[in-house]
Amino acid sequence: MANDGAWKDDEVRPLLLELLDERLQRYRLVQPRQERTLAQSMERYGQVSPVVICVHEQTYVMVDGFKRLRAARKLKGMERLDARRIDVDEQGAKAAIYNLNRAGQRPVELEESWIVHALVREDGLSQVEAAQLLGRHKSWVNRRLAMLERLCESAKEELRLGLLSPGIARQLTRLPRGNQESALKTTRESSLTCRELAGVVDLLLASSTTEQTEFVLSDPRRALRQSDERYIHQWDPRMSTAGNRIAKRLGFLLDSLAKMQTWLRYQGRGDLQACDGALLEAGFRRLVDESLLVADATGDFLKELRLP
Repeated sequence: MANDGAWKDDEVRPLLLELLDERLQRYRLVQPRQERTLAQSMERYGQVSPVVICVHEQTYVMVDGFKRLRAARKLKGMERLDARRIDVDEQGAKAAIYNLNRAGQRPVELEESWIVHALVREDGLSQVEAAQLLGRHKSWVNRRLAMLERLCESAKEELRLGLLSPGIARQLTRLPRGNQESALKTTRESSLTCRELAGVVDLLLASSTTEQTEFVLSDPRRALRQSDERYIHQWDPRMSTAGNRIAKRLGFLLDSLAKMQTWLRYQGRGDLQACDGALLEAGFRRLVDESLLVADATGDFLKELRLP
């Protein structure tokens, strides 16, 4: 039972390992290799930084430092860990897990999804409220919810075990749940990269017949090569030099726009760090302006082509 007394904000206190509650561990992945490395470091150098705890119902609840705690329990003679306390409620503790692990390393998307799911589905926050608590945009919260709620059960389990990358999982969520198993099987059997799977998913979503779908799933790289040929302009002797030049430019532009549309819809801000937004904003505003101008000019050009 916690007897915290007047625990100051920056104060660090040694706490017995047996007093530390791990109920929030369910929002963190277990990573044995990193834990072994950390245990070796702690055995040689001791504890370098304090764990972070909060107090709930007179109990010291771990917020950050789960790997250090498990490593300490394996080391002989280590009975305590230095701890720093933060004053947060249960929702604040979940947000702290996310925010404390943003510094210095890229957060694991599955862990983010667990936290978002807990805040929205268990604690009843709206997506906007969860986004504000985590310092992110609503679209980021929506994508993290989709990671769990739109993903088939076998993919969820592989993701939890570290057998499936978050990037692959994100691409699978673009498909209906009933079609994800077959796409996952193809991904494993063909050892598809995340980029290759993104292309395969694009083809599956565009397939209008069972035969097309079966072809994409049975020979995904061949399907991707054939799809790419639609965007790579080959010299057409029926057209002039200027016509071939613009056809090549048009193919490149359509391919780039398709890739940008996929990124904006399924990745977007979740891929970026806080420092990126202000530097990219001008470029994206120009993209909007230029796209509108090109759309207007293209409409006029199409009308001209129909003139006798």
